[in-house]
Amino acid sequence: MHYRELGTSGIEVSEVGFGAWVVGTDWWGDRSDEDSIEMLHHAIEQGIDFFDTGDVYGHGHSEEVVGEALSDYRDEVTVATKIGYDFYNNPQAGHGELPKEITGEWVREATEKSLERLDMEYVDLLQLHNANVDEVTPDVLEALDELKEEGLIKATGWALGPSIGWLAEGDMAIEEEFDALQIVWNAFEQDVGNHFLDTIRETGSSTSLIARVPHSSGLLNEQVRPETELGSGDHRGFRPDEWYETGWEKLEQLRFLERDGERTMAQASIAYLLGYDETAAVTPTFRTKADIDEWAKASDVPKLTDEEMSRVEELYADNFGIDRFDGMDALRSSVDGEDIRAAGLDKRVAKGARNEA
Repeated sequence: MHYRELGTSGIEVSEVGFGAWVVGTDWWGDRSDEDSIEMLHHAIEQGIDFFDTGDVYGHGHSEEVVGEALSDYRDEVTVATKIGYDFYNNPQAGHGELPKEITGEWVREATEKSLERLDMEYVDLLQLHNANVDEVTPDVLEALDELKEEGLIKATGWALGPSIGWLAEGDMAIEEEFDALQIVWNAFEQDVGNHFLDTIRETGSSTSLIARVPHSSGLLNEQVRPETELGSGDHRGFRPDEWYETGWEKLEQLRFLERDGERTMAQASIAYLLGYDETAAVTPTFRTKADIDEWAKASDVPKLTDEEMSRVEELYADNFGIDRFDGMDALRSSVDGEDIRAAGLDKRVAKGARNEA
C-alpha cells in the first residue's frame, strides 16, 4: 500500500480507503455490527488506514461502529466524517435526501456529537456533506477554522454528490483550499473529475481529490451483470435501465486495461484514478473481505501508462462509441440545474429501475 498527503495538512492516507457508508446502514446489503467490525479490522491488515464515514449514515450508527472498531488503532489510522444533514429531527424516508442544516453553530454542534459517537478526541478530516455553495457562509468557514485551532479536527473537506450540486460547490472548495474534495468519479463518469482537475491546475490550489464510486456502482468490478437482480433496498436499483445496458457495452471497450495475473478490471479502475497526482485516495465500496483483498492491492498493481490513461479519456470523450443515452444526466444535476447546463450536459428524466418487485 502507498500513501499520499491530503492537501497540505500533513495527514497521509492510504491510496485505497474504506468508505464506511456500508457500515451501519442497509443500503448496500445487510450485515451485523460484528461483521462490519471484522471487515474494518481486515482492511487495516491489508494496509488501509483511511476510513471515511458520515454522521447521517445509519443516523449516527456508522460512526459508532467505526469508532468501536478503530478504538485500539486510533494513532495508526486517519478517520474522516461528514456533517450537514439534520437527521436528529427528521426521519429517513427511503433513500430521499434529508433536510440540511449548515450554519456555524450547527458545524460545531454536529462535530461534537460525531466525536461522542466515534468516542474520539478529534477527527482527522471533517467534511461538509453535500453543502450547496450559498450555504457555506463566512460563519461556517470561521467555525471550521475554530474547530481546527482547538484541535477537534485536523483537516477540512467538502463531499459532493452529483445529484445535489457539484460545480460551483467544488470550485469554491478548491478556491478556499479545503484540504480535500470528495467526488463521484470513475472511468464511466469523468466530467466532474475532469472539471476539478482543471480548476486545481488553473488555481494552483493544494486541495486533494478523494474519488468515491470508482467502480460505477458495480459495473467496473463486474459485480453487477446483465442477469443481476438487486434487492428491494439496494441503492443501485434506482439507476435507470439504460445505465446498465450501456455500461455493459462500455466495459468491453476497457478490457485493454486488464493484465492477466497482474491487474484485474476492478484494480485497473482504481489505478486509473490514482493516475492523477491530484488524487489522494480512492474509496471503493467494500462488501466482503474478498473485495478488500483484491482492491487494496490496486495501490501496488502496475500503474496505467500514459497511453492507457489517454485511451480511457478518449473513449469517454467519444461516449465509448455508443450513440444511446444512458439515462443518468438528470441524476447528475445540481438543485437548480444551472451548474450542469453551464457544463454543457443535458438534463433528462431517468426512467426504469432494476429492483426486484
